[in-house]
Amino acid sequence: MADSVKTKLTGKLKAKKVTAPQAKAFSVHLLTASGSFLAFLSVVAASDGRYTAMWWWLGLALFVDGIDGPIARKLEVKYVLPNWSGELLDSIIDYVTYVLIPAFALYQSGFMGTNLSFISGAIIVVSSAIYYADTGMKTKENFFKGFPVVWNMVVFTLFIVRPGEWVAFGTVVASAILSFLPINFLHPVRVVRLRPLNLTIFLLWCAFGVIALYYMLDAPLWVRIGISVTGLYIYFIGAIMQLFPSLGREAALAKARKLVEKQQKSGEAP
Repeated sequence: MADSVKTKLTGKLKAKKVTAPQAKAFSVHLLTASGSFLAFLSVVAASDGRYTAMWWWLGLALFVDGIDGPIARKLEVKYVLPNWSGELLDSIIDYVTYVLIPAFALYQSGFMGTNLSFISGAIIVVSSAIYYADTGMKTKENFFKGFPVVWNMVVFTLFIVRPGEWVAFGTVVASAILSFLPINFLHPVRVVRLRPLNLTIFLLWCAFGVIALYYMLDAPLWVRIGISVTGLYIYFIGAIMQLFPSLGREAALAKARKLVEKQQKSGEAP
């Protein structure tokens, strides 16, 4: 009897063999989870008033967030490890790096004044938490429905441009309100229409951001103008494309047709 029970327990406790695809898939989750450590480093930097270092860490977290999704889809992580939710893990880290830390930095720096900085931080974290609960935040064209709470980009731009405190506060309030309105906002990679132009503008914004960090956030005028113009384009182009649905559609359809033809030819190849 005792031997029988022992055999059953041993069978249940025996570790399952990990396959190569499972190991690769889990490594993608580890890559995503590394964003939490980058977030921790950015909080430490912000607490010490080292905002340039904070933005470097958040920029690296943004890079990780940009590459883990395509890798996960290529390795079919969702199907290889169905009990592990990469989407949930990504959302947790995104809330910290896109929302919580920028809000903390906005308050900690106090460049909008103590009261407005505190109110802005509260508006950012609460409105974003509600936004993350919306399961229908994407359109069929992969636009975001409403401002996609990319507060890391907005607050970073405010840090560089340094507008008046009421202009900055108005930007925060307007963006929070736009989170809940049916207005499209761009995903620079997944939206097919005008993708080459949109992706180029986004990369230019990133380049201006790197230059601003090189100047320790005290960027020259041309950098501030560059990051403002490219930032405004990214902010408003989704609504413009929503207003003019034919904008860039022909090029997108032509590209889709070429892709289908290429797939058909590869399928016919011996």
